Amino acid sequence: MPLVAHTKLPTFERLRQEGQTVLSEDYAFNQDIRELHIGFLNMMPDAALEATERQFFRLVGESNLIAQFHIHPFTLEGLPRGDKAQAHISQYYDTFGNLQDQGLDALIITGANPVAQHLEDEPFWDGLCEVVAWAQQNVTSTLCSCLASHALVQHLWDVRRRPLGFKRWGVYSHAVTMPEHPLVNDLNTRFDVPHSRFNQIDREPLEAIGVQVLVESDEAGVHMAVSSDLFRMVFLQGHPEYDAISLLKEYRREVTRWFDGVRADYPPFPQNYLRPKAKAILNEYRMAQESAKRLGKPLPDFPEKLLLSMLHNTWRDTAKVFYSNWIGKVYQLTNNDRRKPFMDGIDPDDPLGLRHPKNISRTR
Repeated sequence: MPLVAHTKLPTFERLRQEGQTVLSEDYAFNQDIRELHIGFLNMMPDAALEATERQFFRLVGESNLIAQFHIHPFTLEGLPRGDKAQAHISQYYDTFGNLQDQGLDALIITGANPVAQHLEDEPFWDGLCEVVAWAQQNVTSTLCSCLASHALVQHLWDVRRRPLGFKRWGVYSHAVTMPEHPLVNDLNTRFDVPHSRFNQIDREPLEAIGVQVLVESDEAGVHMAVSSDLFRMVFLQGHPEYDAISLLKEYRREVTRWFDGVRADYPPFPQNYLRPKAKAILNEYRMAQESAKRLGKPLPDFPEKLLLSMLHNTWRDTAKVFYSNWIGKVYQLTNNDRRKPFMDGIDPDDPLGLRHPKNISRTR
């Protein structure tokens, strides 16, 4: 299970303070345990850069008892950065060029905050396509989050996401739709996942290009899907990495945008997320905001501390099982040489051995 603090990235110390097992590099070196090297392409904006590190690192670190995890964060040069974030990246992040030379066993790609109408016009587009072209030839499995999933489905198969006309925002119930797949082994048949997006890709266009849907919600649509080889590319539209407070922080940001006149309407509550008492407190806060705005007074303090005990995380256990399944399969399939994606004898077009009908029947 342990992460290895192979750099001085502050996220390692933050996770250690939370009670996570984080090994020093010297200690890890003296253990006779297989390492896994996981690339972490962080495309999130400056304000969420370090929080996103913690969310994904935490899930990887909690996922598996077998390996030592060396996570290598990197980002794309085309993304705009402020001085503080750029200093953090310069000090703690690797470069894509170095990781190409050293190799990776697996890759995680975060979402990003869109700034353009079309994904191909986003500042991350060219760099993301370059990373994925390399990963397809050199990495055992790539896990894509939300906007990264939309971008790569478009890049690889020219399937464009569908604008919803509203923000899909909240916590939604999901069901496993392909229970024989190892990535959903031991997941509850129904479980919650947070979503936060204005666009989505539906089941029908995914199935038309051979992408297999593993988890879906009646209300929120497809959450998890895999490429036609059933493992090389894993696509998520939801956010199982979210902390219990993540949606509340998004809500706070939106009400601040309304107060500042950036947003025209007052934001609705995230669906299926807040308890009645929390909603009552936030309705009182809205009245205080409206009064302050009308009178030209400063923005009242947001009641975050008061709300913390009222937030429930109903998705973390399932997320840990999924990450354990994913990491476990990477561990079983990847080559000892991290510059090679598979052990000898593994078919890159069917790495799990599930595409043949007789093998599928054995997993049921």
